[in-house]
Amino acid sequence: MEILDGKKVSNDIKDEIAVEVQKMKERGEKVPHLAAVLVGNDGASLTYVGSKVRACERIGFESTLVKMPDTTSEIELLAKIKELNEDDNIDGFIVQLPLPPQIDEQKILLAVHPDKDVDGFHPMNFGRMALEMPAFISATPFGILELLERYNVETKGKHTVVIGRSHIVGRPISILMGRKGSPGNSTVTLTHSHTQNIEQIIAQADIVISALGVPNFLKAEMVKENAVVIDVGITRVSDESNPKGYRIVGDVDFENVSKKASFITPVPGGVGPMTIAMLLKNTLLARERHQNNK
Repeated sequence: MEILDGKKVSNDIKDEIAVEVQKMKERGEKVPHLAAVLVGNDGASLTYVGSKVRACERIGFESTLVKMPDTTSEIELLAKIKELNEDDNIDGFIVQLPLPPQIDEQKILLAVHPDKDVDGFHPMNFGRMALEMPAFISATPFGILELLERYNVETKGKHTVVIGRSHIVGRPISILMGRKGSPGNSTVTLTHSHTQNIEQIIAQADIVISALGVPNFLKAEMVKENAVVIDVGITRVSDESNPKGYRIVGDVDFENVSKKASFITPVPGGVGPMTIAMLLKNTLLARERHQNNK
């Protein structure tokens, strides 16, 4: 069994990007600029956005944090997005989810210009990705592909079972694992809450990608020997023995499943760290596209 170490790989990616940024500076070129819009004071969102800003500082990106109160109206947020779309100094930006209830998330995500949509959530980017055209791939699926590639995990001709059909992870990774290319060229089964005989389907999988959000859902008896197991689940579970009062748990019963798996991602330290690294990589790609289009 080999651990797919997302923490190590994400640091490698950040170091690689930092080298590129340093070369830009030496050539007197503009460095990538990532902006993040945060509406309200959701604790998890504050933590996540803070880590993105620190990551930008580490690799030499410019970053802008736009903080707006939880009383912000939809019209006010749309106006801010329009401003960011038109700001040539900003290469890419994200709107941190969730948003307050008075704001329609779908309307906001549609308002982000596809060329600056480094989260990869805009339908145009999703559609281009599905058609195997150049596109911003949403960061978590992008991170899964990167982990598989860097650890030389064979996907060609394999049976991949994806658990969960969210627009952010399950659905895009199911498309990407079946695309022509590497990683890809696998036969994909997308399962969800209405899938019948899900245990039997998972038992046939060479690669299992679980993005369900149910702690310890995937048990050892559900996976076959030497399966590759990718755990995307992140759930806070109460734990009085932990100083924080909780611990982070994935979808996979790691202790037992790891005894059967050939490769497996831990939680935390697996897919999670890859998400920010790939957001930074998307921002670097956005900057390159903007320079080429000038």
